[in-house]
Amino acid sequence: MEFFETLRKAREAKIYMGQTSHSIRQEFLRECANELESQSKMILEANQKDLSKVKEFGLSASMLERLTLNQDRILAMAKSLKEIADFPDPLNKILGGFSNSKGLEIEKVSVPIGVIGIIYESRPNVTSDTAALCFKSGNVCVLRGGKEAQNSNKAIVEIFHRVLEKFKIPKEVIIFLSCEREELKELLGAREYIDLVIPRGGEGLIKFVSEHSKIPVIKQDKGVCHIFAHLSCRVEQSIAVIVNAKTSRPSVCNACETLLVDSGFAKKFLPKVAKALKQEETILKGCKESCEILAENGIECEEIPLESYHIEYNENILNLRIVQGLQGALEHIREFSSGHSEAILCEDYSVAEDFLNQVDSACVYVNASTRFSDGGEFGYGAEVGISTSKLHARGPMGVECLTSYKYKIRGNGQIR
Repeated sequence: MEFFETLRKAREAKIYMGQTSHSIRQEFLRECANELESQSKMILEANQKDLSKVKEFGLSASMLERLTLNQDRILAMAKSLKEIADFPDPLNKILGGFSNSKGLEIEKVSVPIGVIGIIYESRPNVTSDTAALCFKSGNVCVLRGGKEAQNSNKAIVEIFHRVLEKFKIPKEVIIFLSCEREELKELLGAREYIDLVIPRGGEGLIKFVSEHSKIPVIKQDKGVCHIFAHLSCRVEQSIAVIVNAKTSRPSVCNACETLLVDSGFAKKFLPKVAKALKQEETILKGCKESCEILAENGIECEEIPLESYHIEYNENILNLRIVQGLQGALEHIREFSSGHSEAILCEDYSVAEDFLNQVDSACVYVNASTRFSDGGEFGYGAEVGISTSKLHARGPMGVECLTSYKYKIRGNGQIR
């Protein structure tokens, strides 16, 4: 079967990738960056074909925003590739070493994971970012994008394949699949060929992959991110952070979905932040008390039940809830967080430190927007995903997260 023959070739290609020099990996990525820039017109034309079919796929506004490419986004993709190329080699690093009691010299050395399956929706830049990060870390990648971005993804992969041919590198080190949902199940069962699966997309995709995969999975789960405004916060600064976290790009997973407000200053603070959000056309939803406070100030807010705080909107909609101080905020986050990113706005050092220590999410902020949960902002050039898992990676995943390790042991005839 052609499908499994492709995966077999991917497994063979990982031997090649494990032996590829760092200088070749760097040169390849720089050349891919140059080709993305020079072929931007071709990529944009392919993207327009995808955008012309949005009604056919019934895409939400957030999915459409993620699908859309422009010249600036393509230049940003190329810039990421150049940054990734410049990183130190993540492979063959000696992570530790010692001699045991029998005189064995033992080294712990970083190595590629092998073949990594990336399953994603809508965002064509994921094709470029993940292919580059996998290549830099000596891994083979099997990319499975969504139908809605088929033309865009193929155009980007075509550019990578041209450069692979130029460098005389087997094209199987970067494989693009356009499989149907039933074939996706077969992909997720192909544990003899694929070492790790990383899904990126909506809640439905993540659930499907988690339920059907026989291969280890690192999840990028939904981003139900919280900001807690403590009564000690600087009001104007805090409002600016909240507006940024919600409205700068509502469709992405690091956008804030719920604002928790300390009851100690809710009547003073909530109307001010609500007015700033309304200027950005944010739809407000909240608990009974927050809705009553806003109604007194002539601001519309829809009352919602508790279960609605689990929702990731990916739109310019923000949940509000008034809580009893730090403990109230911590209790809410424990109940409703997806483990992605949370922030506290606070000028009380001890409260801020308690928040950092007690919140069990991948990224925890003090006086900063959750929108910084991003591989580029963390200095990784890009990310394969933002892991909400705890094993083996967490938060924005750069090249270091795409390596494992092995032990190299040198002896002189020792026996046990």
